[in-house]
Amino acid sequence: MASNPRSSPENERCRQWLYELKVRGANVFLPEISDYEIRRELLRAHKTAGLARLDSLRSILNFLPINSLAMERAAMLWAEARNRGRPTAHSEALDGDAILAAQALTAGFPPEDVVVATANLGHLGQFVQAALWADIE
Repeated sequence: MASNPRSSPENERCRQWLYELKVRGANVFLPEISDYEIRRELLRAHKTAGLARLDSLRSILNFLPINSLAMERAAMLWAEARNRGRPTAHSEALDGDAILAAQALTAGFPPEDVVVATANLGHLGQFVQAALWADIE
């Protein structure tokens, strides 16, 4: 929503929320897996305004690249979720939720200090502390 060039009340609220977090000094990260999932669709649809907005966000926020440690943790989260009977994606899928959670868990901060802003609490919440973006202060 923060990178969506369309002006809607929800997109504007999200942009304002992000701006206020940054002004208050919060460490706000753009995980590489999230950038990838948004960017691939923008590229496919030739949405240049959306790409420009995403690039702008990438320059403003802390970019969190995917690394080997995160991918190893993602594999472990993926397997554990399946073994508990709570998979977050089809068995053939890469599972961006597991990768996102793993990026958050391996970013170098105490897990209790990390909150993943999401609209999908059910999937991410089984791995990491997650909240709806509008509920994060």
